[in-house]
Amino acid sequence: MTTAHLDTFVRDALPAPEEQPEFLFTISELQYPDKLNAAAELIDTVDPARIAVANDAGNWTYGEMSGLSDRIARLLVEKEGLVPGNRVLLRGPNTAMMFAAWLGVLKAGGIVVSTMPILRPGEIVPILQRGRISHAIVDERFAEDFRTAAVKSEYTKSLVTYNGDAGGGGLERLVTETAPGFLPVATFSGDPALIGFTSGTTGDPKGCVHFHRDILAPADTFARHILKPNENDRWACTAPIAFTFGLGMLLIFPWRFGGTAVTSEVPGAKALVELIERFGVTILATAPTAYKSIAATVPENAIQSLRSCISAGEHLPEATWHAWHDATGLKLINGIGATEMMHIFISAAGDDIKPGSTGKAVPGYKAVILDEQNKPMTSGTGRLAVKGPVGCRYLADPRQANYVIKGWNVTGDTFRLDEDGYFWYVSRSDDMIISSGYNIAAPEVENALLTHEAVLECAVIGVPCPERGSKVKAFIVLKDTFQESAALQKDLQDYVKETIAPYKYPRVMEFVSNLPKTATGKLQRFALRPSPFAKIKGNINKSYDQ
Repeated sequence: MTTAHLDTFVRDALPAPEEQPEFLFTISELQYPDKLNAAAELIDTVDPARIAVANDAGNWTYGEMSGLSDRIARLLVEKEGLVPGNRVLLRGPNTAMMFAAWLGVLKAGGIVVSTMPILRPGEIVPILQRGRISHAIVDERFAEDFRTAAVKSEYTKSLVTYNGDAGGGGLERLVTETAPGFLPVATFSGDPALIGFTSGTTGDPKGCVHFHRDILAPADTFARHILKPNENDRWACTAPIAFTFGLGMLLIFPWRFGGTAVTSEVPGAKALVELIERFGVTILATAPTAYKSIAATVPENAIQSLRSCISAGEHLPEATWHAWHDATGLKLINGIGATEMMHIFISAAGDDIKPGSTGKAVPGYKAVILDEQNKPMTSGTGRLAVKGPVGCRYLADPRQANYVIKGWNVTGDTFRLDEDGYFWYVSRSDDMIISSGYNIAAPEVENALLTHEAVLECAVIGVPCPERGSKVKAFIVLKDTFQESAALQKDLQDYVKETIAPYKYPRVMEFVSNLPKTATGKLQRFALRPSPFAKIKGNINKSYDQ
């Protein structure tokens, strides 16, 4: 196959063609040219005077970001010895310099491997080894753990650090010494451009390979058709760009449509509200828990600049949708995506929204429900399967066969498809609890608990039970104004019985101060299953069994 890469490790480690999903390019926006460098397409085709990135450290125009990324690309090639196809690890929070490095790697023909800044050495080492990372560009504030991990890697030869957006770091000095201008490598649309490592909700991250055309596809499907953005939009997202949800919402989508990415390193709902107001954010993307928190505290007439709000990363409870709508008048845009699929492939906006549902297949995608024989169903409940312009290509991983079945990307989610073509989330397929012959979806029980005034967060799993096979157990994080007790436990159980079918209520409850989550904020139910005491040690107060 034709490629611009001299280092073909990633291409050689792709699944065999017959193991890959069927790819669809059914709408005109997906007809990309053979030669395509996604970075050049995003940053070099917009009015250079427009603002590309804004934050408390300043503004960067498209022209400035283009020039900075050119110098980084030249530095990588001429001084750091990068050849097309080499893998470059990026580590740090969302900043203009991080974004410029991302662009520079692709312009140089490299393959980006962005990582969560909170990963520890033991989590970084497997990425370095499995990805055979040759180069790294790391925020100096997060470099210690990387250096510790790099000692154990036989592949990593080059490290350049920078100082966030404050300036004064090594990379900043080197780029000033590097000549301006760089002709982007003429990569092919089917050349690997990034490896996205999954967030670890199943305990063992996988490397998902995406091509240059895959980077643009979510913008030309989900963003273009569902969000309908314009060049005046200012985008904010709480997810790091190592999470492909964040990469799309804060880097790819703003620049595909000539808008502005607004970045911040300050966590928390209060800081997010202040960011929206200070920078006039019009499109916000974050997780359901953030929307729930803001809805409960947002001042009247605040965040009026917002026009579109997107929820993803985990299931959006219907109660959270209504709380946000009641507080702001805005209809939350729900969606499901996956690292394997780059971004969101089922969603709905505006009057097309059915509160509680995830939506319909995004233009450019086909989604179905599979029965137990892997046959598509016209309606009913089963495993979600999808095809589109992007799809699963695991890097040298036998689990490819678990995700791609008969050409479909099978996400591991159980959904219900109604007669109108809307998909309704039921649970992760491995989160279905079978108790006394009944199928109980953990998220349904969680959604019921979350509507109780005492519950801040919760997680539901099945635990072994001699009489029932499994019984429902809930881990509860209470709001500050409530205290755990046997009386509260009974009240919560009775509440669930009144809200959903009584047989689904949690027979066991455990009050905890927090829940185990991935770096992107997703709940790690697997960490609760084998030995919850070991995984959330110090946070368990008392267990109530009934």
